[in-house]
Amino acid sequence: MHDIKWIRENPEAFDAAMTARKQDVTAQRLIDIDVERRKLMTEHQEMLARRKVISGEIGKLRKNGENADDLMAEMSALKDKIKEAEDGQASLNDKLDLLLSSFPNVLDPEVPVGEDEDDNVEVNRWGTPGEFDFKPLEHFEIGEKLGLMDFETAAKLSGSRFVILRGGLAKLERALSQFMIDLHTTEHGYEETITPMLVRDNAVFGTGQLPKFAEDLFKTTNDYWLIPTSEVTLTNQVADEIVDQAKLPLRYTALTQCFRSEAGSAGRDTRGMIRQHQFSKVEMVSVVESEKSDEELTRKTRCAETVLERLGLPYRTVILCTGDIGFSATKTYDIEVWLPGQGKYREISSCSNTRDFQARRMNARYRATGEKKTQFVHTLNGSGLAVGRCLIAVMENYQQADGSIRVPDALKPYMGGIEVISAR
Repeated sequence: MHDIKWIRENPEAFDAAMTARKQDVTAQRLIDIDVERRKLMTEHQEMLARRKVISGEIGKLRKNGENADDLMAEMSALKDKIKEAEDGQASLNDKLDLLLSSFPNVLDPEVPVGEDEDDNVEVNRWGTPGEFDFKPLEHFEIGEKLGLMDFETAAKLSGSRFVILRGGLAKLERALSQFMIDLHTTEHGYEETITPMLVRDNAVFGTGQLPKFAEDLFKTTNDYWLIPTSEVTLTNQVADEIVDQAKLPLRYTALTQCFRSEAGSAGRDTRGMIRQHQFSKVEMVSVVESEKSDEELTRKTRCAETVLERLGLPYRTVILCTGDIGFSATKTYDIEVWLPGQGKYREISSCSNTRDFQARRMNARYRATGEKKTQFVHTLNGSGLAVGRCLIAVMENYQQADGSIRVPDALKPYMGGIEVISAR
């Protein structure tokens, strides 16, 4: 959510930021509403002050047995004007808040200009894609041949974009989840957290999914939203709170099921597990002081990259361009893992700094040590990692000519002695 005070003081910067985001809005439009709102506020305060004076004068006249009809008439008229001013002020407040919450975050100067994902800029690359003495298969071909990945039965139960995993593949996904959580909690300083997967409107508004992206979410008949990621629940833990600076940074991680309608993705990744309505993800969320969020984004990205390095999976890291970055983010690094079956890198993690954009929506603040004044926290989120996509990457990079899958060394302690996943 944007700060109207900042927009008043930096109208040209706001216009440039929204132009970069291809948003049809000007600072002047917002300032005009704010001017009208502030004018009403002043008039309202003046009328309240006048009412207080009149009330005192009426009391004196009545005490002295004098006629107060004229003042009583003025008081009655003033009451109507005060109500009108209050209603107008409330209406303008709602209008301004809706607009301020409807436009995306201002981008960091380092974000490259571009139209879409093809214009993202590579900043890091690790590992060399392996060579195969056979044509590598895609994950769904491997899984179906092993008899451990069943899209047909899942479709019978739930429709398209669902899957059933069995046997070794089910165990492998669970192993990946445990490995990631253990890494983030024992080495990266995140606190393991179990959160709800059903939330109210204010929670998805706080992290920026509402009101603009409602069609991307699933909603129950009794008005709960299924979380698209535990970023929603982890971040909203500090909503309407004032955190002591001494407690910062707060770092949370959670393994949850995530639910997305995949609106607008018709025809994309229709086969396999790349784009599902339900999937597992390990999320990392940080809440930090304002001056430390840029440093925290670098740290968070390294935490996600470390998962892939421990698994021996080649990847590259890109900074998202102006045309590809998310609504709430000011700067985002995507990590893309190599998939030999597809012969290209695919996204497996997004790590974003939202600065105070989400905090303003949630009213999440901190008080610096020794200070009375509060300021908004900065929030960051990142996938550490998308478990299903990591399963895909392991399957494709560790596939063997006979159709089996080698288990990466980092996962062997979690696999109960299984070192190779073979057909049932």
